[in-house]
Amino acid sequence: MAEASVQKAGAKEWIAVLAGMIGAFMAILNIQITNASLLDIEGGIGTGVDNGAWISTSYLIGEIIVIPLTAYFSSVFSFRTYILANTILFPLFSMACAFTHDLSSMIAMRGLQGFAGGILIPMAFTMVLTKLPKPQQPVGLSIFALSVTFAPAIGPTIGGYLTENYGWQTIFFINTIPSALMAVALAATLDRQPMRLGLLKEGDWAGIATMSIGLAAFQTVLEEGNKDDWFSSPFILKLSVVAFVFLAAFIWIELTVEKPLVKLRLLAQRNFGIGVAVNVLVGVALFGTVYILPQYLGQVQRYNAQEIGNVLAWTGLPQLVLIPLVPMMMKRFDARYIGFLGIAIFALSCFMNVMLSADNAGDQFWIPNIVRAIGQAFVLTPITAITTGGIAPSDAAAASGLTNMLRNLGGAVGTATLGTILTKREQFHSNIIGQSVTTSRVEVRERLEQLTAYFQAHGVTDHAKASGQAVVALGRVVRRQALIMGFSDTFAVIGVVLAVAAIALLLTKRTSGGGAGAH
Repeated sequence: MAEASVQKAGAKEWIAVLAGMIGAFMAILNIQITNASLLDIEGGIGTGVDNGAWISTSYLIGEIIVIPLTAYFSSVFSFRTYILANTILFPLFSMACAFTHDLSSMIAMRGLQGFAGGILIPMAFTMVLTKLPKPQQPVGLSIFALSVTFAPAIGPTIGGYLTENYGWQTIFFINTIPSALMAVALAATLDRQPMRLGLLKEGDWAGIATMSIGLAAFQTVLEEGNKDDWFSSPFILKLSVVAFVFLAAFIWIELTVEKPLVKLRLLAQRNFGIGVAVNVLVGVALFGTVYILPQYLGQVQRYNAQEIGNVLAWTGLPQLVLIPLVPMMMKRFDARYIGFLGIAIFALSCFMNVMLSADNAGDQFWIPNIVRAIGQAFVLTPITAITTGGIAPSDAAAASGLTNMLRNLGGAVGTATLGTILTKREQFHSNIIGQSVTTSRVEVRERLEQLTAYFQAHGVTDHAKASGQAVVALGRVVRRQALIMGFSDTFAVIGVVLAVAAIALLLTKRTSGGGAGAH
């Protein structure tokens, strides 16, 4: 695709770009849409709680593998054919998930859904950089930013509402109508191009194979590691070795082969390299907060799927108003400072949650969630403009694939790491509190006596049984308090990650344009 040479894109170009954004939005939405509904889906297909995580993991594996392949396959099969084919396959695989009856078929369909959906993210990004002229790219990038940040925030809300009111199967039909509209719009606006099947002979197949195996193994390690106690599990240990060997081979191949699948050398460009690193850290926070907050509301406050979704909605709604203002701000102010401000506000919202108590429920998250929404609105558009500012139009597709893959991989690494931090900090606080809660203390004995009397007054006639239940009840209080403190520590870690990202962003050079081809 040629670089947009005109100074203003016409209706045809904008329809194509906006249609592409529908695909990016739906693909990112589907990462999170099952999170609030996992228990219902697990019950529906008859699998245990330990295995249900694979419903999300399989989608992410498919998506992360296919994103860097997109630039190559869109050259082989033509941009128009490739995006249209996957726009049709995405809702078909999605609907197939609703008709599955066991875990293995659900994993297969979710993996294929992720493989089709993952293509739509970098292709939407590429259209912004190739269909729109440089002065209009910040507007396109802000729409893309809206897809990336609004979709994870609203995903659990939509998933929770549909599951509670209409059953879990309905969440897999949500892609049907938007995908149909997208297919019609793209078919009408994208120019036909010949396929170049001869490129299949020149393909970096060694890179494709090593990357696919390495990323699949790495993603599985991240998702399953905490549950299996990481390297104490032989399965996780073997898989980690596989991931390391194949990803190391992939990096070596990409740096030495004549026509690499992924242009890793782009990372040597200062703004692109730092911008991608900031994108990864933001990905950790973006996906991490959407993972941690529902966990807190579900485990500590016993919220159902719809109630969790209602709380998270406030991290998405303000962005609809604010993100469209960012391109105007970028005309007046340095994109680095807008991005720094956005990340700093995002970090502040996380630090607002470091003093959690049992009284912190949905209402208490309202202000931090609004602050977080304000911060997120000013993050992705300037970061993306800085990252792509020095990229040649011919490298736009490669840069898009690399940026989006690493941000999603950052999210996967972040989610796994935060899950482990939460577990370890809960154990730490439980041990500390447990050392203080002993029968040698008068207040502990008094509390146990009160609880024993309570159970005896409510039908437990045997004093020994009532006393045993009192000990169990006090143990639950200790565990709940330790869990709350673990969540506080986890929010603090996300805040620190964002602080590092904000400082790193200031190390980039000022760019004059909004995207690819700007210098």
